[in-house]
Amino acid sequence: MTTKRILVVDNEEYIQEVAKICLETVAAWEVMTVSSGKEGIIKAEAWQPDAILLDVMMPDMDGITTFEKLQANAATKDIPVILLTAKIQAADRRRYAQMGMASAIAKPFNPLELATQIATALDWAVEN
Repeated sequence: MTTKRILVVDNEEYIQEVAKICLETVAAWEVMTVSSGKEGIIKAEAWQPDAILLDVMMPDMDGITTFEKLQANAATKDIPVILLTAKIQAADRRRYAQMGMASAIAKPFNPLELATQIATALDWAVEN
């Protein structure tokens, strides 16, 4: 089985570190982190991850704008995106799904369940 590659785009270093450690440890996935939407687009194009975990609230370019730019780019439009957001309600989930996002995960998330949440959203098997 090939190792999944996850790109974490979040301006909070703590979230980057927690996600990276948990996904590498729990699921044995390869994880790369960046701090802004702009960096995320560049890295996604070059690295071609299997999925992107994308924070909604970021200073330079928010997650929705970043997602729209990823969708408009032929090199990144097919990469599934899962939003990380502090505020999520049923209406938000519906709107995100209509936009084409794979899923949304509420922050704070349980680090030990993050890999399972991603795998479930994307229909992946998690090897423990």
